[in-house]
Amino acid sequence: MSLLGRRVASHRPLLVGITICLAVCVAPSGITAQVGNQSQAVAQRPPAMPDYVVGANDALTITVFDQPQLTGRYIVQADGTFTFPLLGRLQVGSLTLQAVENLLRERLSKGYLKDPQVGVSVDQYRSQQIFVMGEVRSPGSLQFTGSMTLIEALARAGSTTERAGLEAVIVRSPQEGSAPADAATLARAQISNDANVMRVNLETLQRGALSQNLMLRSGDTVFVPRAETVFVSGQVNRPGEYVIRQGMTVRQVLSIAGGVTDRGSTRRIQIIRQVDGKETTVGADLQDRVQNGDTVLVRERYF
Repeated sequence: MSLLGRRVASHRPLLVGITICLAVCVAPSGITAQVGNQSQAVAQRPPAMPDYVVGANDALTITVFDQPQLTGRYIVQADGTFTFPLLGRLQVGSLTLQAVENLLRERLSKGYLKDPQVGVSVDQYRSQQIFVMGEVRSPGSLQFTGSMTLIEALARAGSTTERAGLEAVIVRSPQEGSAPADAATLARAQISNDANVMRVNLETLQRGALSQNLMLRSGDTVFVPRAETVFVSGQVNRPGEYVIRQGMTVRQVLSIAGGVTDRGSTRRIQIIRQVDGKETTVGADLQDRVQNGDTVLVRERYF
């Protein structure tokens, strides 16, 4: 049975699938995950990418071969600078790690060292973030480690909740490293065709479609909307709340609720719906479409 045909309370397979996929997809980087209710752990920091952009508060490990007095850990200040022995204060904010290496090598070779060998890595990522919001277990900001996929971001946020919808929306600011998208922006993003808004089907992602496992960048907001649901009550075999897709009909909803009981009548179906803030009850046919928040009520037959 697909995720569509399960109750909200049984929405867990998507969460487990993403967690399993995380273990397969990112384990080589030192990130491990456990399935179910077990906690996830980051065993090691993933290796920094040469094109990672350094920012304020990042902690850099700088190694100068055969020069222990120059090798050490350096904190980038709020203005994007840090002080390095012999060279004084250097501006490295907005430079890539490779560019920082080149800068140090160039400066050290001018009267200090002959053919210096320099390596720069990130000891702690503090300047750049990814934001995960909506129906995840631990919404908030994640430190961006230079390379992060959608699966990894969802897993670090505790994975999706039982009420998560069937897709994730990624809102990308034109400028990297910006603040998270606000509520109004996220609301527009769900119906937007803007190039900076990407949608990923979580069912497809769970099935291992790597093309859906987007590479994120600093400043991205990952939003998992709440699933659209309807309530089914009355003379059905499995009354309850069910996840729906857009365009579903009463007939389809009754099917995933186990069908009408022997005492129920398909000619006595009502939809209770909120219209302009007021509760409205209308008669419904099997081919009528349901909407998010509807209650489908099946009444008893007369005879």
